[in-house]
Amino acid sequence: MVKSHYPRVRGLCLSLLSDRSESEDAAQEIFIKAYRFLPEFKSDSSFSTWIYRIASNHCLDVLRKEARRKTESLDALTDADESGDAPPRLRVSEPDSSAAFENRYLVRCVLERLSPEHRMVLVLKETQGLSYAEMAKTLECSVDAVKGRLKRARVELDEIARHFMELSDV
Repeated sequence: MVKSHYPRVRGLCLSLLSDRSESEDAAQEIFIKAYRFLPEFKSDSSFSTWIYRIASNHCLDVLRKEARRKTESLDALTDADESGDAPPRLRVSEPDSSAAFENRYLVRCVLERLSPEHRMVLVLKETQGLSYAEMAKTLECSVDAVKGRLKRARVELDEIARHFMELSDV
């Protein structure tokens, strides 16, 4: 069970939690939960959908707990000009770093600003490649609800990304 599903579960955790150590811990906890609740597994859906449901719920719980105690603000991600005259600039990377690193950093910053529910639906669709039907089973909602959540998530993503792009263009 673990060998066949661990890479995708860990990938989902990493996409949602953005921290390798935290995602490793989460993946292990998810498999412990799955083992504990294995007698409750019903074959009306695939095992991978069932384990994804456990993983998504667990990661959402972690994100909600994190959001409650998170104190970092946008100011921590920006550098103001020493004189205070220039607008803030997004701190991305050292000058010798590649553009790919900068892009990954920006994507991570934008994703971290999304609500947990929107981050979840975007990661399931765009990173994990789940179909609408698989997402509906994983999120325990209808396909139409998935489409609506995905649309709202993309709108929120665009708004946040636009803000970050304005800062990096300054």
